[in-house]
Amino acid sequence: MPDMDFKALLPLRRKEPRVALIRLQGAIGISRPGSAGLSDAALGPLIERAFRKAKPTAVALVINSPGGSPVQSALIAARIRRLADETSTPVHAFVEDVAASGGYWLACAADDIWTDPTSVVGSIGVISSGFGFDQFIHKHGVERRVHTAGGAKSFMDPFRAEKPEDIARLKRLLDDMHDSFKDYVRHRRGTRLTTTRDLFTGDIWTGRQALSEETGLIDGIAHVVPKLKELYGEKVRLMPFAQKKPLFRRFGAAFGGEIAQEAMQVALAEAEERSLRARYGL
Repeated sequence: MPDMDFKALLPLRRKEPRVALIRLQGAIGISRPGSAGLSDAALGPLIERAFRKAKPTAVALVINSPGGSPVQSALIAARIRRLADETSTPVHAFVEDVAASGGYWLACAADDIWTDPTSVVGSIGVISSGFGFDQFIHKHGVERRVHTAGGAKSFMDPFRAEKPEDIARLKRLLDDMHDSFKDYVRHRRGTRLTTTRDLFTGDIWTGRQALSEETGLIDGIAHVVPKLKELYGEKVRLMPFAQKKPLFRRFGAAFGGEIAQEAMQVALAEAEERSLRARYGL
């Protein structure tokens, strides 16, 4: 009796679709040690693993960010797009509380954007803010001494009165950053964006408003699990990828000064994030 290939007789096993869930939560900027801020350096290895090692059918970005650094936003989004193109992997974005400013920049790295009805999206603009202490130190008899090599080196010194030329220079910088932001949104959203109103004023919308007013900023109202099951079937396997929690959050403050210092760094980062979220009533 000839040898038989019993494997050939087994029914073919269908591979379940797998979707990598990348959580992008927090303010965007250069992460401090122990903080959960979003930066390309901190997220790069995680995003690479999600696209390459996991070999997913698709990638879903779960976004909850009030924005932050335009440079880090651009770097993270560019990495996502590069990997999506290299691996031919579709990318979906799901907004939780907020994807505003740099958070919306990240959402635009996806092929489509889904939100809750009450999510906040938009804020396509750039802001620079600070304080002026020149009157305060003058009142208290404090003399500011600054010596520079290069006339623009003390640009926007908060301890000196604002100069019209400094304000004009800052406006040029902000306008250039804003143009980059607008170009990216137009490139990614394309003809879905409305042409009947200016979407780049820094204004914000809820998910319901963005959809009902036909802004083109989002593609619909949906939550991550039901939508992915709709797209990839009930048996879709979800694989979460997220930054590790700071050490003191996992083990408490039982390790003394090093953990206490880490806790301080995290507290500062969270204060900055709360300040950003406050702009959107969150």
